[in-house]
Amino acid sequence: MKKILLFFILVSISSFGQIIHKRKLILLTSPFEMTVVAKDTVEANQYIDLAIAEVKRVENLVSDWKPETQISQVNQNAGIQPVKVDDEVFQLVKRSIKISKLTDGAFDISYASMDKIWKFDGSMKEMPTAEAIKKSVEKVGFQKIILDEKEKTIFLRDKGMKLGLGGIAQSFIADNIRDLLKSKGCTSGIANVSGDIAAWGKQPDGKPWTIGIINPMNKNKIFATFPLVDSSVETSGTYEKYVVFDGIQYSHIINPKTGYPAQGIVSVTVFAKQTEIADGLAKGVFLFGVEAGLNLVNQLKGIECIIVDSKGKIYSSKGIDIKKMSLN
Repeated sequence: MKKILLFFILVSISSFGQIIHKRKLILLTSPFEMTVVAKDTVEANQYIDLAIAEVKRVENLVSDWKPETQISQVNQNAGIQPVKVDDEVFQLVKRSIKISKLTDGAFDISYASMDKIWKFDGSMKEMPTAEAIKKSVEKVGFQKIILDEKEKTIFLRDKGMKLGLGGIAQSFIADNIRDLLKSKGCTSGIANVSGDIAAWGKQPDGKPWTIGIINPMNKNKIFATFPLVDSSVETSGTYEKYVVFDGIQYSHIINPKTGYPAQGIVSVTVFAKQTEIADGLAKGVFLFGVEAGLNLVNQLKGIECIIVDSKGKIYSSKGIDIKKMSLN
């Protein structure tokens, strides 16, 4: 997770003696936007500075591109020895494995050991061979992540294994920012870490925060809006990164069990109380497909989802009435 500060925008809106204050940045090489409700710009900036510091703190724990982080140390000792980590890191990996079990391996933080045979930068000229695809996932497998609860150690059983917490770390950060700012007296805000969104409280006028879902068939438009009250949302989509061979579109979302890209779905949005859960399940639903994905979500309390397939058809879990959606 490379961190770059590119630009920022400040917006202040007064209402009922409070302001909505926003700041946009590029952190972890991705868009980062903080929105807080505060009594004035000074207080708002203090809250947002705390959020940015939290991003940096977590990055220095779990980034797999910085050699000195605890996760990098785990990767460097794959197949050699267990590595002791902070309880915070240990619990994050433990929760990630639980999501892997829930999604039958569709979500797997050991995906980072996959050979990068799929490239979505325009350089791919032909489909990878079946043999190359099979070989790419040989080192992947959450079952080979060995945790020692007492010693707080993580051991990757096979040499060449590698953990990549980039995606789940972003949602972890969003949850952390929400909890941190609430503990500091910030009663309302939105943490948007590259599309992993955690919201709490309401706007100064008492209205709920509203989020928009990008239309996967036209990424310049929003196709639906939803109120977000003390909950989280994450959208995974294939509409920006993909390759086409023999008329078939292959997305950048790769099944860590097979090495093949997801097909048939272009967008999955998951609503949950915790951003971590929303993030892991969104990737799982993507690879499950529409029917199995909806079946999984419908069995989970407090979780809802919206799926858009490759033909533009919209599906939703049982707790969302598409007819009542604010479609644009």
